[in-house]
Amino acid sequence: MNGKASREGPGRVRSTRTPGPRPVPLSSPWPSQRNDAPPDHQEIAITASDPVPPREDGTPSAGTATSAVELRGITKRFPGVVANHDINLTVRSGTVHALMGENGAGKSTLMKILYGMQKPDEGTIAINGEPCEFNTPGDAISRGIGMVHQHFMLADNLTVWENVVLGGEKLHGIGAKAKAKIKEISDQYGLGVRPDALVEDLGVADRQRVEILKVLYRGAKILILDEPTAVLVPQEVDALFDNLRELKSEGVTVIFISHKLHEVLAVADAISVIRRGTTVGDADPKAVTARQLAEMMVGAELPSPESRESTVTTTEMLDVKDLRIAKTDAEGIERVVLDDISLRIHKGEILGIAGVEGNGQAELVEAIMGMLPLDGGTVTLDGKDLSGSLTRARREAGIGYIPEDRHKHGLLLEAPLWENRILGHVTEAPNSKGVLLDPGAARKDTWRIVEAYDVRTPGIEVTAASLSGGNQQKLIIGREMSHQPKLLIAAHPTRGVDVGAQAQIWEHIRVAQRAGLAVLLISADLDELIGLSDTIRVIYRGRLVADADPATVTAEDLGTAMTGAASGHLESDAEAVEHFHEILAEGTEAESDAGPTDTADDPQAGE
Repeated sequence: MNGKASREGPGRVRSTRTPGPRPVPLSSPWPSQRNDAPPDHQEIAITASDPVPPREDGTPSAGTATSAVELRGITKRFPGVVANHDINLTVRSGTVHALMGENGAGKSTLMKILYGMQKPDEGTIAINGEPCEFNTPGDAISRGIGMVHQHFMLADNLTVWENVVLGGEKLHGIGAKAKAKIKEISDQYGLGVRPDALVEDLGVADRQRVEILKVLYRGAKILILDEPTAVLVPQEVDALFDNLRELKSEGVTVIFISHKLHEVLAVADAISVIRRGTTVGDADPKAVTARQLAEMMVGAELPSPESRESTVTTTEMLDVKDLRIAKTDAEGIERVVLDDISLRIHKGEILGIAGVEGNGQAELVEAIMGMLPLDGGTVTLDGKDLSGSLTRARREAGIGYIPEDRHKHGLLLEAPLWENRILGHVTEAPNSKGVLLDPGAARKDTWRIVEAYDVRTPGIEVTAASLSGGNQQKLIIGREMSHQPKLLIAAHPTRGVDVGAQAQIWEHIRVAQRAGLAVLLISADLDELIGLSDTIRVIYRGRLVADADPATVTAEDLGTAMTGAASGHLESDAEAVEHFHEILAEGTEAESDAGPTDTADDPQAGE
């Protein structure tokens, strides 16, 4: 790397970093200007990929010119908003077709229509050239359409084959014939699924393959994948892409919903972009750049955050020592879920925790928050021992919390926004006066949060469920930041939100960090961890097994440690680090001082 700038924090070896823009995930750009009106439909290098030749027996194969899905003039209205407007989409058979767009842009609504979960107000659907009308998901399944949702729908206490057969008992029975069919499909598509394995023993990548097998078992030839890489490490992403290529070679059509630009460019045969409810462009991934895609998605260029000096101070804010938690499983066996965890975070520091889900991250957060009793160890915040304190006392002491699952732990979905503003801070101003709640002050402050954090909503009396995922997350962050926390625990803060909302969330965290906020950042997005963190620790099977400086490590090497194949201090090859940062920075040269763009205010698009 040419030129060097120092970056250091307490107890850390002085490291070097390339001057200028700091590497930042392509999946989380910083739009430079507001542009509400979608442009005319664009075609960027819309040359189709070369089709795969027919098989020797003459049957069509992957990449043939026939259309598996044709959507024409799809329009869907909800009270006060048009979620989809005159959408046109053609997906060729045997291809991987990426569907991109901001959260709330209308992607989810469109896929719900294709999967029979909602009916369009206008427009037509054709599957393999035949007009179709779907009233239920069962209608879509009968036409060979399957959908793998971002949040898996598996029963942990059942085996793989029991999960696959559940609800499809009439297809191949519930015995040896069903098992044999599952094994046949797994082998045919290279999924490597073990039918007799218990789902609770599987990692997230294996669970995802089970979900894919479930829809293939029901005869799906058109597969919808919703943010399939959100919880995968780089090696697992590569394995998933190999699976998708195998599916494609067998004639399966894949609709790949994602906002990770570099992943889409790596796996897709064609790309369509939706913005503010309508299709705005198609692209050939062989000829389009990440910057062009970002411009189509958000109506602006993708700036990279400007280079910043370290904000880490010598003042210790959080001190976790020798944390240990054991849980008893359903069979009465005690399992250690956190084993001798120790970490420190200083004012102005972001400590990132990398790990495959299920390795103790959730328990670490719950232990610090007081939601799980400790079997050993201490939690100290700003010099005060909180080890025996209740969650409310820890909140009042200055811990802000962005939960991993905003629906389960962050919001009351059917409650109005102003009531959600009170959650977790019932005893604090402006929500209460003495022992009584103050609804008027809470309503007034909710409006302040809506304006300050750009929460796109028609009012504060609407339910949290009516907001898109990105706007739900901004509401939570606004609520937590409003109480001037000393420590912010951010668990997957940008999961399932669009590029515009990600940019805003990142900036709010950084502004607070510069003011001295200590942040514990837990994320499955390694690009995000490297782009935001001052220090990274890797958790594996309940232990912190590795550490890294974001300036000198790649996502691939972090992923290796996350699977238990590496430990200790991680430092990647200098050329590999430079190449990794070049990939992250591709197409992100633009003004860094411009404000973020709006996210579309489609309340029905949700995740």
